[in-house]
Amino acid sequence: MTDIRDLVAQNIKRYRSALGFSQAELAEKVDTSTNYIGLLEIKRRFPSPEMMERLAAALGIDTTELFYKELTARDTIRTYRKAAIEDIQKAISRIIAGKLKDLDREP
Repeated sequence: MTDIRDLVAQNIKRYRSALGFSQAELAEKVDTSTNYIGLLEIKRRFPSPEMMERLAAALGIDTTELFYKELTARDTIRTYRKAAIEDIQKAISRIIAGKLKDLDREP
């Protein structure tokens, strides 16, 4: 039988790694310390329900996925694809915002 702490710790680390996030990057996304993320991943701390929601959002998953017994390659690929699409969306938004500023500056 797998311990719930093991599942959550493993899944946080697996999803974080699949997305290419460092512990520091994930910590920044969920507004916590790098040390706290490390403690979660080694099962020294267990996240509150609120933190689980923030972690899941940052990892692009549903909160329940933190409790899956085994991540499949499909789950990992889906998470990576979602993160890539979100990065593209942010880049496009920055480009559009820049173009709008340029238009405001024109006489």
